[in-house]
Amino acid sequence: MDTKEIQRLLDYIAKSPLAEVSIETEGLKISVKKHSYAAPVVHMAAAPAPIAAVPAEQIAIPPAPSKSSADHLYTVKSPMIGTFYRAASPDKENFIEVGSMIEPGKMVCMIEAMKLFNEIDSEVSGKIVKILVDNATPVEFDQPLFLVEIA
Repeated sequence: MDTKEIQRLLDYIAKSPLAEVSIETEGLKISVKKHSYAAPVVHMAAAPAPIAAVPAEQIAIPPAPSKSSADHLYTVKSPMIGTFYRAASPDKENFIEVGSMIEPGKMVCMIEAMKLFNEIDSEVSGKIVKILVDNATPVEFDQPLFLVEIA
């Protein structure tokens, strides 16, 4: 979109009853909000650059538990996308450690999503045998967080 097209768009919006317009293209994002006491406010930002694909051989995948131990291991998975935290704050103790005993309802970690901290509780009883995610790292929906040996 060139400057003339943007100016024509602003003129059109100024004359229309629309209060807010957002347009996003591959290389540009425009957001216009009209106030009754002033000219339209325009916020423009370049669209983020596309993320390059990582070759499969560079992706570290943790080894799956062996068949014999998989029968009694339960995987606690992330219920959302966000940032994984093992403690309520950097100066506090971790909620759990390897070897910690847990039961249904016991908080095992927190996941921050959109500035909200969500407590993640255990659904099973058992002993934590492995923590699969580093503190303060991003996690995806359904990503394994802990392995629990079922009691």
